[in-house]
Amino acid sequence: MKPTLDALDRQLVELLKINGRASMQELSNETGLSRSAVFTRVKRLEKDKTITGYAAQTNRRALGLQIRAFCNVQLKQHDARFLKEFEANIGDFKEVKSCYHIAGAFDYLIAVDVPDMDTYHEFISRKLAAMDNIGTVQSSFVMREVLER
Repeated sequence: MKPTLDALDRQLVELLKINGRASMQELSNETGLSRSAVFTRVKRLEKDKTITGYAAQTNRRALGLQIRAFCNVQLKQHDARFLKEFEANIGDFKEVKSCYHIAGAFDYLIAVDVPDMDTYHEFISRKLAAMDNIGTVQSSFVMREVLER
């Protein structure tokens, strides 16, 4: 059963997306709820997996990751076994930041962060293309980030 979120739950989620380190007092000040009410709601949102975790937002370039590529991946075969195998293995590559099973001409869209084009070539040729059942990979490269949330 999906959790029902009211306007205050949604406000708390949005505030925590902006600042995952916000204190209960800060959240209380923003919402008008008591600290104990905020605490109870946040714990419920965590328990029901509306909030799945907290992470530091990082500057990939400061970490030496100069290239972000989006790879459209088409598999050779599409039965459930091959989809599960791809999904089970794609997370093994540290270069992969996200992976989505998509509808359309391709099966998956993956975001890849690497320091340079040589590393990207290595990733494509020695890791991704080496996976069983990879048919086609089409890459697009980010020239400039306009918005990322």
